[in-house]
Amino acid sequence: MRIPLSWLREYAQVPADATAEDVMAELVKVGLEEEAVHRPMDALQGPIVVGQVLSLVKEPQSNGKTINWCQVRVVPEGQQQTLEGDGIDPSGVQGIVCGAHNFEVGDKVVVTLPGAVLPGDFRISPRKTYGHVSAGMIASVRELGIGEDHDGILVLSTLGLDPELGTDALALLGLYDEAAEINVTPDRSYCFSIRGVAREYAHATGTDFTDPAAGVRVAAASTPGYPVRIQDDAPIYGKPGADRFVARTVRGVDAGAPTPPWLSARLRLAGIRSISLPVDISNYVMLELGQPLHFYDQDKLSGDIVVRRAQPGETLRTLDDKVRTLDPEDLLITDGTGPIGIAGVMGGASTEVSSATSTILIEAAHFEEVSIARSRRRHKLPSEASKRFERGVDWHVADEAAQRAVDLLVELAGGTAEDTATDVGTAPAPVVIALPAEFPAQRVGIDFTAEQIRGTLADIGAEVSTDDGGYKVRVPSWRQDLELPEDLTEEIARLVGYDKIPSTLPVAPPGRGLSRAQQQRRRVLQALADSGLVEVLAYPFATKAANDTFGAADAESGAGQIRLANPLSEEHGYLRTSILPGLLEVARRNHGRGFRDLALYEAGLVFLPEGPMGTSTLPPLGVRPAEDVLDSLYQGLPAQPLHIGAVLTGKDSPAAPYHTPRAWDWADAVNLATLVGDVLGVEVVVSQGSHQAFHPGRTAQLSLRGGELVGFAGELHPKLLAGMDLPARMAAMELNADVLFEAAADVIVARPISTFPVATQDVALVVAADVSSEDVREALREGAGELLEDVSLFDVYDGAGIQQGSKSLAFGLRFRAPDRTLTAEEASSAREAAVALAATRFGAVQR
Repeated sequence: MRIPLSWLREYAQVPADATAEDVMAELVKVGLEEEAVHRPMDALQGPIVVGQVLSLVKEPQSNGKTINWCQVRVVPEGQQQTLEGDGIDPSGVQGIVCGAHNFEVGDKVVVTLPGAVLPGDFRISPRKTYGHVSAGMIASVRELGIGEDHDGILVLSTLGLDPELGTDALALLGLYDEAAEINVTPDRSYCFSIRGVAREYAHATGTDFTDPAAGVRVAAASTPGYPVRIQDDAPIYGKPGADRFVARTVRGVDAGAPTPPWLSARLRLAGIRSISLPVDISNYVMLELGQPLHFYDQDKLSGDIVVRRAQPGETLRTLDDKVRTLDPEDLLITDGTGPIGIAGVMGGASTEVSSATSTILIEAAHFEEVSIARSRRRHKLPSEASKRFERGVDWHVADEAAQRAVDLLVELAGGTAEDTATDVGTAPAPVVIALPAEFPAQRVGIDFTAEQIRGTLADIGAEVSTDDGGYKVRVPSWRQDLELPEDLTEEIARLVGYDKIPSTLPVAPPGRGLSRAQQQRRRVLQALADSGLVEVLAYPFATKAANDTFGAADAESGAGQIRLANPLSEEHGYLRTSILPGLLEVARRNHGRGFRDLALYEAGLVFLPEGPMGTSTLPPLGVRPAEDVLDSLYQGLPAQPLHIGAVLTGKDSPAAPYHTPRAWDWADAVNLATLVGDVLGVEVVVSQGSHQAFHPGRTAQLSLRGGELVGFAGELHPKLLAGMDLPARMAAMELNADVLFEAAADVIVARPISTFPVATQDVALVVAADVSSEDVREALREGAGELLEDVSLFDVYDGAGIQQGSKSLAFGLRFRAPDRTLTAEEASSAREAAVALAATRFGAVQR
C-alpha cells in the first residue's frame, strides 16, 4: 500500500517537514512493515515551468520528418525572465525544436528549461539541431515520468488547466509530493486505505485522527433507488456471498471531463494509473475509505440487479475483453440480460462506463471473503477490489463510500445526484469479546494498568465496558481480525509498545534432543558433504515422462503418479516419484552455465501412491475434525519415503600441476551408496542390476543382506542424457533412506581389533558367465566360516584359456583369529571349505 503524504496529512497530524522515511519509521512502531519510498523529485529537477506557444513553423527535413520550430513564452506577458543560466533567454521567450504535432499556437504546455533534469538523468541544455539552437524542451507525459503516453506533448488544457505563464509545473502537477509504501499483512485489511493508515499513524504518534468516513454526510433518500435483490441460493459454508448492496445514481455526468491533476497525482503516487474521471473517482474513494466501488452505465442496464451464483454454462465478457466461462461457485452481478460482472473481482464489458456515459449507477457492496478469493484465483483475475474484499471490508462504510463518490461526480464531472438510494442487506451481529482483567498481563508479562487497557482498546475504535472483574469489548466493524482475547491482548501490547515488553530468556524444556531418524539423516548428509559433494534443493515436481523413467526399474512395473490440481507449470504437473529428475535438472542448469565438474546430492521426500487417494468429502471449516475423519484423511495421503540421491559428472577434482584429475564413473556412485550404509552401520549388498534409466551394463542393484531392495547406482543411460542435453557420461545413485534407517541398529558396537597377524590367500574360480560375482562372494563368505575376516573380488577374466560362456573370478581372502596366530593349515582348510560351497552352488571350478 502506497500512502501519498499530502493525502495522509488530511486525516493525521503529519508534520509539514516529515518525509516518507519519517512516516514509515512511525508506522513500524505499530507493526507495519516498510517497503519503499516513492519520490518523483528524486528523478526530476527544475526549472520546469508553464509556457505558451507563440508561433509554430513546420519545417520538412531531408529524412522525411517534419519538425516544428517554436517560440514559447515562459514568463507572463510584459515581464522579464528572472531565472538565469546558459540558454535561458532574458526576454522570457525560448526557441525550441519539437517533433510532436498534437498542439497549436496558443496552447499552454510544460517547458523544461536548460538546466532541468528529467527521469533517466536526461539533462536539458541548449543544443544545435535541425539548423536551430533549441533552448529547452516541450515535455510529454512520459518524459515527465507521470504516464506512458508519448504520442505527443502534454497540453495543459486537456487537464482542464489554464495556469499563469511561468508557474512551477512540478507543483502544478503534484510532483513535489511523495509516498511511503508499506506491506500490509492479511490480517490488517483495514490498512489498505488512507483511513486505516492514518488511524495507525495516530496510534504510533499519540496524535489526533480525523476519520474521513465521519466527514461524509450521507443524504437522506426520498424514495428507493435502483431495484436490487440478493438471491444466494448456494452460499459457501453457509455464509451468503453478499450481505449488503448500496446503489446510488448520478445523472448528467460529463464522463469525458479531464481528471484534475491533484487527483491523478495522488492516484499515480498510490500506484494506480489514471484512466478516466469516473474510473479515477472510484479508485480514489476505494483508496481513501477502503471500500471498493463499481460504476455502471445505468442506461445500459436492463431490469433489476440480482446478486446470485452462476448457472452452468454461463459466460461473461469482462472489462479486459475476455470471455470467461463461469463456475457455479462464482458470485455474479446480473440484470435482465444475464451476468454483468463477477462480484468483487471485475465488471462486465456490456455495462462499462465510457466517455458517452451520462448516467452512472454506483455500487458499494459487501461481499463474503471466500467467494471473492475463489473467483479471483479461478479466473486468475487479481485486482485492487478483490485484494480488499478477500481480506475483509468494513460493512458499515458502504453508504459513506457511495456518497463520497456521488459528491466527487457532482463536483468534478458536473453531475446531479438523484435523491433516491438503494441499501439492501442485513448487518452482521457485532463481535463482543470477554477479556479478563488479568489476561493481558499473563500473556505478555507486563502489568498493564486499567487505563492502558481501556484507553488502548478505545483508541482502536472498540467500545469497552466493565464486566465481572474484566472487560466486555465490542470490536469495531473494520477489525474483522479481532475474535479472541488473545487478539485484544496483541493489540494492547502493540500500541503500548513492543519495546516495553521485557526480554526474558525462556527456560528450555527438558527433552531428548534429536530423534533417531534425525540423527541418522544428519550423519548421512554430513558424510556426503565431507566426501566433496554439494547439497542442493530441487523442486518436488516432475514431468510424467520423468516419473515413468525414474520411478520404476522397467516400463511394465511403473507405479502410479499424483497429478497436481494447480501446478506451477503444466509440464511439471506431477509430484516426483524419484529424487533424480530434479537433481539432473539442477545439473543441466549448472552445466549450461559453464560448470562442467559437478558432484551434487539431495535428500527429500518422494510421493508413491498406494491404493485410493484422497477422500470423498472435505470436513467443514471452523471445527476440529473427529479422530476417524482425521484417520481417513491420513489414509488418503500417498506414501512419502525419504530418498537420498546423487549425480556425478565431469572430473573429481580440478586440474593442477603434477595432478591429473579422474573422471567420475559408475564405481564412484556405488561407493557413495556403500558409504551411506557404512555411516548407518548397515551392509549394502551390491549386485548386477537393471534399470531403464541406467546404462544396461553399468547398473548396480543395492539391497540389504536380507534381499530388500534399497536403490540403484551406476551410469545413466546415454540416450536419456542426450535427450536432456547433458554430458554423455554421468553417474548417479538413489537410495530409500527410510529403509536404511529402519535396518540400522540402535547402537553401533565396534568390533575389537585383533592384534594377531592376518593370513591371506587368493582363489580363482571359473563359473558360468551369467553367475553374479556377488553371489559367488557370498558363498565364499558363508563357506569359510568365522575365521574369514574379508573377501573381495579383484579380477574378472574371460580371455584365452577360459571356455566360452564362462568367466574366471579372482578373490582375495583374509583370515584372522581373535585369540591366536592362524597356521597355514587352518587358513587353507577354511579356503577349501569356501571353494567347496561355491562349487556346490554354482559349479565353480578352481583354476
